Amino acid sequence: MKRNDLPPLIPFIVLGLLWKNAASAKLWTPYILPSPERVWETLLIMIQNGQLVEHALVSMMRVLMGFFWSFLLAAFLVTISLLFPFFWKMNHGLLVFIQHIPPLSLIPLLILWFGIGETPKLLVIILATFFPIYLNMEDGLLRTDPKLLEVGKTLGFSQGETLWKIRLPLALPTIVTGMRIGMGYSLRAIIGAEMIAADKGLGYFILDAQTMSRSDKVIVGILVIGVMGLILDGLFSLFSYVLFPYERRKS
Repeated sequence: MKRNDLPPLIPFIVLGLLWKNAASAKLWTPYILPSPERVWETLLIMIQNGQLVEHALVSMMRVLMGFFWSFLLAAFLVTISLLFPFFWKMNHGLLVFIQHIPPLSLIPLLILWFGIGETPKLLVIILATFFPIYLNMEDGLLRTDPKLLEVGKTLGFSQGETLWKIRLPLALPTIVTGMRIGMGYSLRAIIGAEMIAADKGLGYFILDAQTMSRSDKVIVGILVIGVMGLILDGLFSLFSYVLFPYERRKS
């Protein structure tokens, strides 16, 4: 049997059965580990009353906004660094320094500087998302075959034309991979971002459920974030499959 012939739902089914058996055996109290049936009932109730959909849409909007601005910032800085190498040398150390600072550690300062509105939440997502996109974009654009760059010089390409016509097309698969990783980081960051005095969003939903000792709601929130991740990652996979047929994995 080929690897791609294995049904992708098998791991989910196995995990669900293990969860159901653990809950039925009462290894933990329902307070700690609610049964799948209880979580499913809670999920349906939250969908019917519209609360879950509202929280999910708010979180999705924040994720997409943070991802969008992260991508624009990464594209701008990488382009400037390629066109003006001294800019990269001057700012590389600062970027490495910021890269290793956990975004959540900046929450107190972000609240102090920008208040408790949307800005600090957006900045936390941007800080978490920016570097996977930036590093993959930079790596892809710098790994261009030197022979192709020589061809560009022979044709009289300017630096901008070389970037647009030679470097960018070859770097696109790596850039899309960086975007795919960055989207995952955006979803991870949303929980911390929505703990900043939020009244909507899945992060707030999970934190509020924890405060009320509703582990079933906590699990619902986690599952919804996982489903959002599956959908977004699937869209990136489809995009890569259509745009880069030569990059498709062999079965």
